[in-house]
Amino acid sequence: MSKKHPLISVIVPVFNRSRVTGDAVSSVLFQTFTDLEVILVDDGSTAAMDSLTSRFSQDPRFRYIRIEHSGRPGNVRNKGAEFARGEYLAFLDSDDIWLPQKLELQMAALRKANEGLPEDQRVPLVHTREFWLRGEKLVSQKKQRHARRGNVFPDALQKCTIGPSTTLMEKRVFDELGGFRSDLEIAEDYEFWLRLTSIYPVEYLEQPLIVKRAGHGPQLSEKYEQIEIFRLDALRGLVEDRWFARHADAETAKTKRTETAEPDSEEAKIQRLAEEEYARKCRLYAEGCRKHGRGEIATEYEQQAQLYGVASGE
Repeated sequence: MSKKHPLISVIVPVFNRSRVTGDAVSSVLFQTFTDLEVILVDDGSTAAMDSLTSRFSQDPRFRYIRIEHSGRPGNVRNKGAEFARGEYLAFLDSDDIWLPQKLELQMAALRKANEGLPEDQRVPLVHTREFWLRGEKLVSQKKQRHARRGNVFPDALQKCTIGPSTTLMEKRVFDELGGFRSDLEIAEDYEFWLRLTSIYPVEYLEQPLIVKRAGHGPQLSEKYEQIEIFRLDALRGLVEDRWFARHADAETAKTKRTETAEPDSEEAKIQRLAEEEYARKCRLYAEGCRKHGRGEIATEYEQQAQLYGVASGE
């Protein structure tokens, strides 16, 4: 009797970039770990996708889903997750590619990390180092010094330390957290990793297993001069909603027993840490606005910095 569902569902969101997307899908189908499906989620492309889909249509592991265009990466990934049949989810941006052993090594790392552990103590996610290419040039990552394994939340607050294409995670946790925010154009991954890492530790592989490519058509990160404001506003939503105070303990997240955290609880400490980082980001952004003559916007973020700086004891 054949197995009904694959173990891993790989979601590839795409909008128009059929040439590079073909490379991405191929890198999934040629993985040494074969118990998978790849779901290509077309965000309402205006360019024809027939040649791309016909290229992979003979492989039963390939699925194509077209949705109405939203321009929101989180929404596209969430739609793919709705169709996913695997116990694990992996995401691959359409302009990135995986090295052949990516899933095999990550699956082995998760199994080793969780050997003998009950479900409520499991590490639900493993990510890995990347090769960064801009055109044909390899971009150095020597200055990237941040925690990548275990409790990475404090460093994840400062910047987006987990790339979507690098991850393999348990679908139950993705569903538990409600997926990515579907209304954000940028920083939806930053916001999601904050929620996940405030509750769970993560595993990490030092070996680069992803080739992250820039310069292959329009990219959201290059559409704007800077994207820090998007991370700032994504964090603002979590801080104002006191998300961490209500969810930053795994057991609390499951039972929703309380709406507020005790002052000295772990949830309260994580909430306070998020508020401090939010206040710091607000101050930095306000300084930049002042320098560029945007006084009204600067005042708004200075007020936010003062509000949460005072709340955090600054």
